Amino acid sequence: MEKWYLMTTVVLIGLTVRWTVSLNSYSGAGKPPMFGDYEAQRHWQEITFNLPIKQWYFNSSDNNLLYWGLDYPPLTAYHSLLCAYVAKIINPDWIALHTSRGYESQAHKLFMRATVLIADLLIYIPAVVLYCCLKEMSTKKKVANALCILLYPGLILIDYGHFQYNSVSLGFALWGVLGVSCHWDLLGSLAFCLAINYKQMELYHSLPFFCFLLGKCFQKGLKGKGLVLLVKLACTVVAAFLLCWLPFLMDEEQTLQVLRRLFPVDRGLFEDKVANIWCSLSVFLKIKAILPHHIQIVISFCFTFLSLLPACIKLVRQPSPKGFRFTLVICALSFFLFSFQVHEKSILLVSLPVCLVLSEIPFMSTWFLLVSTFSMLPLLLKDDLLMPTIVTTVAFFIACATSFSIFEKTSEEELQLKSFSISVRKYLPCFTFLPRVIHILFRMSIITIVLLTLVTVTQDPPQKFPDLFSVLVCFVSCLKFLFFLVYFNIIIMWDSKSGRSQKKIN
Repeated sequence: MEKWYLMTTVVLIGLTVRWTVSLNSYSGAGKPPMFGDYEAQRHWQEITFNLPIKQWYFNSSDNNLLYWGLDYPPLTAYHSLLCAYVAKIINPDWIALHTSRGYESQAHKLFMRATVLIADLLIYIPAVVLYCCLKEMSTKKKVANALCILLYPGLILIDYGHFQYNSVSLGFALWGVLGVSCHWDLLGSLAFCLAINYKQMELYHSLPFFCFLLGKCFQKGLKGKGLVLLVKLACTVVAAFLLCWLPFLMDEEQTLQVLRRLFPVDRGLFEDKVANIWCSLSVFLKIKAILPHHIQIVISFCFTFLSLLPACIKLVRQPSPKGFRFTLVICALSFFLFSFQVHEKSILLVSLPVCLVLSEIPFMSTWFLLVSTFSMLPLLLKDDLLMPTIVTTVAFFIACATSFSIFEKTSEEELQLKSFSISVRKYLPCFTFLPRVIHILFRMSIITIVLLTLVTVTQDPPQKFPDLFSVLVCFVSCLKFLFFLVYFNIIIMWDSKSGRSQKKIN
């Protein structure tokens, strides 16, 4: 009883923080003609409600794709349609075709914010609570873990400040992780399919999931139980995709048009300021100018594939819940750093699996989550969200520091680097300084974050380099993400326990 009382309190704290942030500005507020993501989500409600399904993804006089054309999978469109039906009941002007463009009012803002909160309550928050409750730890640690995950500032600032519905796709992905943790394989498959059909970038999370299940099938034997499991999983995946895509599969042109909208390769290697390798390299080497478009795609694919391949192979050979969680981090981070056409908000897809290992490596996870929020600083400042960013980030850091005593957990064993260090000491006996180096790097990182934030908000950039501060934020964040990619790969590749010491997977 005490556990649920405390967990309810944690949820109420999370909801209070979310709603408080939602009282602030949002993307594109009062900025015609395109406004921002808030208008994009409202416009999708307008389009899905007023036009037949066959016109949702096509350019027409009623659906100008250059004005926030729908470019998310069908499940997002269905969600927009559901919200539109509610909006129609409250105020038809909110979704009136053509005339509702750029609609802004306090009542409509309240409605839009409420749709995010309700989606959070129905999908993401229950998954977080259940995930934490099922972990093998004390009640106090379960509650503390849930509090820290629900206070992660990046997701709150983007969904309740900037304005998006990332908690829906991330919530589905988390239900998929629960399926893996509890051996509910069919539920996990269904949840990940829903995540992909809500946001195509959830493919980042789905690759480790299917590697894990493939490894389970190999363990069971592909001539017996493994084959049966493989068939069940395949049927679940096909059925889920057919259900979501059925209205668009009747016509080949419909299917191709939706795919073109979901994967807009014509947009180029990257746009805006994103803390990945391509945007950072462009400071020194103008890749988009010197390489043909198709070569950029090939290079991006090769780097992404090679960076995630070792962890995926290890997961197939030695499937384990722990290996799955860390491979989730590696795959999502590899896609963010090296993939084609990545947005700054895509770091949230990495932050979710990092939140899931927060109780296992609290020091490094807290560090990563702070950097991930900082990497979106230019976007958050653009939306006038400086104060919510500072307050939520400080609150999150205090919650993690007090809940997990992160500064006391920097030994080789607690950083999960003991196996790696032992291996190195066979050739370099003096290799005992790694925890101290990591601690120093953390302090330098926090100082850099604070200083860059202060400079960005108090100083004007040189006229010759108007994007100087934004580029510095992205470049510094990218270097840290590369460091984390190496770190998480070391954990996976030197983890001998995941395949042998854990209980055999059923």
